[in-house]
Amino acid sequence: MSDALRLSVVVVSAGRPRALDRCLTALSQMQTTRAEVIVVADPAGMAVAQRHPQAARLTILPQDRPNISAARNAGIAAAAAEIVAFIDDDAVPEPGWAAAMLAAFADRAIAAATGPVIGRNGISLQWGRMAVDRQGRDRWLPAQEQIAPGEVPKIHGTNMAFRREILSRTGGFDPGFAFFLDETDLALRLGEAGLQIAYLPKAVVHHGFAASVRRTEDRVPLDLFDIGASTALFLRKHAPADRDVAVARLEAAQRARLLRLARRRKLTAQEMRKLMESLRAGISEGAKRASSAPIIAPCQRSFQPLRETLPPEMAFADGWWFSAQKLRTHAAAKIADGQPTTLILLAPSPRKHRVEFTQGGWWEQRGGLYGPSDRTGARFQPWRYQNRISAETQRLFGEIAIERVFS
Repeated sequence: MSDALRLSVVVVSAGRPRALDRCLTALSQMQTTRAEVIVVADPAGMAVAQRHPQAARLTILPQDRPNISAARNAGIAAAAAEIVAFIDDDAVPEPGWAAAMLAAFADRAIAAATGPVIGRNGISLQWGRMAVDRQGRDRWLPAQEQIAPGEVPKIHGTNMAFRREILSRTGGFDPGFAFFLDETDLALRLGEAGLQIAYLPKAVVHHGFAASVRRTEDRVPLDLFDIGASTALFLRKHAPADRDVAVARLEAAQRARLLRLARRRKLTAQEMRKLMESLRAGISEGAKRASSAPIIAPCQRSFQPLRETLPPEMAFADGWWFSAQKLRTHAAAKIADGQPTTLILLAPSPRKHRVEFTQGGWWEQRGGLYGPSDRTGARFQPWRYQNRISAETQRLFGEIAIERVFS
């Protein structure tokens, strides 16, 4: 049944054209021919999408206003597939992401799905299997633990998918959530309707937390208005009796966060005051902000797959750090030929490993021969070179096509 399903992937982008370009390249390497890509972007993002090698197969829409819920609804309206997935512009999917989503939705009981989100080092879990309650408080779910009463599975906004018919029936994203808690509001609405949200361990996305109008590249906040406004609206909708306690908790948590940043000399006292003022202004505005669940109209366009044929299986190259330039030139040539490629560069040291999908379009892992890739592992590991390469290859992708050069 999964063979009959199709996937519309929606990418909303504002102020991050370089990140969007990388995201689109990663999407072009998905191991499926049953996915289309819809970009909803500001002018800079639209220009990047229109120049991308896959531009002729993209559906590109303008983002009329800085509102992620409205932009996502525009993407849903343009989605011609039965399943609509979302990924942020500063994230990239692993090659099997779309196929894992389609396989899961073969189960008709599943209305929505989310999956693991890997953090900046490309290895550690940023967000996993989690639950969220009516106050918007989330928690990690230990293995085998079930959702508690009053909770629903937490949906990660940068890695989520829904049946389009469900969105048409229950309404799309609430535009009152211009940023923050938009997907959590939808998760609670699905839960109230008795619909199933699945967690898919094989549908993996890597998320970079790129800079935006709300934060710097190292995650220092620039404005807290939207967090305050969305929280106030969320509590008004889902936990009005708990509003005062929850708002006080939000202010305390944000103040503690800013103090930690100040101790690290990331913020001045004046900047802290302005940020807290922006939070309180948002809370005040969100208490009276309009709220709705827009009905999604039927799609008026034909499905346009991003690929007509599957990409080749992943090629693999490895070598010592001093050969990096030669190996990267090799990887770039492979990408230019349409060959997805992974490169592992090792140094004779115990340095921790990192994995990233590069701007050039290949996956690259860097670290010491004796350093940990899994952050729970020992800080010094007595590997032999070839054994380490085999272990990391298996950890990254399991059984893949391997091509070794310059080992």
